[in-house]
Amino acid sequence: MDLDPQCLFCKIIEGDIPADIVLRTANVLAFRDITPQAPTHILLIPTVHVENAAELAKLSPTLIGELMIAAQEVAKSEGLDGYRTVFNTGASVGQSVFHAHLHLLGGRSFAWPPG
Repeated sequence: MDLDPQCLFCKIIEGDIPADIVLRTANVLAFRDITPQAPTHILLIPTVHVENAAELAKLSPTLIGELMIAAQEVAKSEGLDGYRTVFNTGASVGQSVFHAHLHLLGGRSFAWPPG
């Protein structure tokens, strides 16, 4: 599980591309989305290159848990009283960067169902 030198998110992990980082642990990096879809829109990524959440779950279910725990920590530090988390898996549902990432959205009301 190395980094991919062509991957946008791997370049952010390496520090080659700047990002507004809100949390960094050994296994998780959280940063503000550059095209936010809510007042708070933070991406949480594993610090290893895995294409999507399904692959990450097969490879390391523990790391999926770490992403969710980090999302809870970030939501608390952002002062959110509620939030939505979303994994997009595959281009047909909107995944545009093929490095597993969890969207943390908050700061406004959301409709259900999404989409």
